[in-house]
Amino acid sequence: MTPGGRRGAVRRVAAFGRPVRGWFVLAALAGALALGSGLGLVAASAWLISRAAQHPPILFLLVAIVGVRAFGLARGVARYAERLLSHGGAFGVLRELRIAVWQRLERIAPAGLPAYRSGDLLARLVADVDAQQDLFLRVLLPSAVGALVGAGAIGLLAWLLPPAALVLLVGLLAATVAVPWLAGRTGRRAERRVAPVRGTLSAAVVELLRSLPDLVGCGAADRRSARVAALDRELVRAETSSAGAAGLSTGLATLAGGLTVCGALVVGVAAVRGGALGGVALAVVVLTPLAAFEAMGTLPQIAQHTERVRRSADRVVDVLDRPDPVREPPEPEPLPDAPYTLRLHRLRAAWPGVRAPALDGVDLELRPGRRVAIVGPSGSGKSTLVAVLLRFLDPTGGRVTLNDTDVTVLAGDDVRQVVKLCAQDAHLFDTTIGENILLARRTATPEELDAALATARLLTWVRELPDGLATCVGEHGSRISGGQRQRIALSRALLADPPVLLLDEPAEHLDTATADTLTADLLAATAGRTTLLVTHRLAMLGAVDEVVVLDGGRVVQRGTHGDMLTVPGPYRRMWDLERWADRGPGSAHRAD
Repeated sequence: MTPGGRRGAVRRVAAFGRPVRGWFVLAALAGALALGSGLGLVAASAWLISRAAQHPPILFLLVAIVGVRAFGLARGVARYAERLLSHGGAFGVLRELRIAVWQRLERIAPAGLPAYRSGDLLARLVADVDAQQDLFLRVLLPSAVGALVGAGAIGLLAWLLPPAALVLLVGLLAATVAVPWLAGRTGRRAERRVAPVRGTLSAAVVELLRSLPDLVGCGAADRRSARVAALDRELVRAETSSAGAAGLSTGLATLAGGLTVCGALVVGVAAVRGGALGGVALAVVVLTPLAAFEAMGTLPQIAQHTERVRRSADRVVDVLDRPDPVREPPEPEPLPDAPYTLRLHRLRAAWPGVRAPALDGVDLELRPGRRVAIVGPSGSGKSTLVAVLLRFLDPTGGRVTLNDTDVTVLAGDDVRQVVKLCAQDAHLFDTTIGENILLARRTATPEELDAALATARLLTWVRELPDGLATCVGEHGSRISGGQRQRIALSRALLADPPVLLLDEPAEHLDTATADTLTADLLAATAGRTTLLVTHRLAMLGAVDEVVVLDGGRVVQRGTHGDMLTVPGPYRRMWDLERWADRGPGSAHRAD
């Protein structure tokens, strides 16, 4: 992204602060009051100590004494108010920004998500969004407060001794402009690397944890761990370089502050000797620059914070600007009345960024109560077909209609109220069996829940468990078998009671016997229900009304299971391969 694009990304993020800009204005005023009180405290204390050394009557010191107490109390109260207001506003911005990113992810899922690795996506949603608080807390707010306090300090010295005010102005410009520029040039390359490397490291860690059992089984865990360790070292190097630049800026700013105090002392002493300044006021002239630099100690590091915010903002805005894989109609039409017939006419579809169509001229009809199976080799377009039917992906040609109404004029959520999915990787949350199933319909009665379990052939198993529906399934269902996970997912889909049910490879990753048993139970459970079954197993497809064979995104054969087994063709070849695989590679020799 170009520098202009980076600034545009930061402006986009800053726009999320408009609803709470009043909080930041008040925070800036409170911060200016806190730092100004600190400045006043030093100036009043310096005058009080110097004047008290002359042993004047106590009444001459009362105003200064009250001023010191007032400035001391005001600084603490104003600092608390500034922290409360600024962090309240920043957290409000983070809340709205994170919601916007999440809603965008929800909008582009699942077709738009393959552009990101899961760990990198998590880093964008969490770390990169969190980094945007620095835009308000460490860049904009300190700049505004520093400008107000700096102007006040220069104004005070200009009233007492104009040459000292000029010295302070030069010192502040050096500390807040020249030093950040120099430090920014030193640390910019490191800051550019921090956010991307952090995202890559998060993705690598998530991938390592997810695939750890397979990596250990294959003896590849050490190699993957070494790669994660290398990324971690790269991140440490980038952050170390960034910290070095921050340390350089702090050291140079401290040096500038010391030189400014010395310069103020030189011109102040000269003014005292020349009679232009009183001896008591000399302490104020010398200590005011010291207080001003202490008050603006965070400003020299603004360059590092700005660069880090820019890089993270780029990654956040990249998600917000991700194009829609599905175009929602501006004014959706209402759903047609049930019962529903789903038709595909010459359907063509392609995934974002891929020129070749995944589906090319597919015709299909799902009438009420009709069950159709989609089979074909990997990459034939089966999952793409499911994505189009769920309005996760827009057709590039042809039509998909629901009761003769084109689905592109319907709201995606309305379509998904009619068409529900039970996927091969249906997610189970780390909670109880009952909670996982009730996600489909929180208002379901115990009788309806038992009916869904019974249809999925789970009711007896659940009742035999010591905790029944209160049994925890573990993360991703790790405490139960693969078949039970799929049956729980089916129970959830059945409880939703959709007019059209899509079963996408429900027996994937299961052994042959379990897969066939589950498929048979699924077909028994969906009797009389409009169902589209996507599967690679053919053994139980005699129960469906039609089998459609896809290859290369096209329909190469269709008919009933029994009819297609009687003629040579793709389906017959798939059937022979499946039977050969089920018997084992050596079965032909044993038969001879």
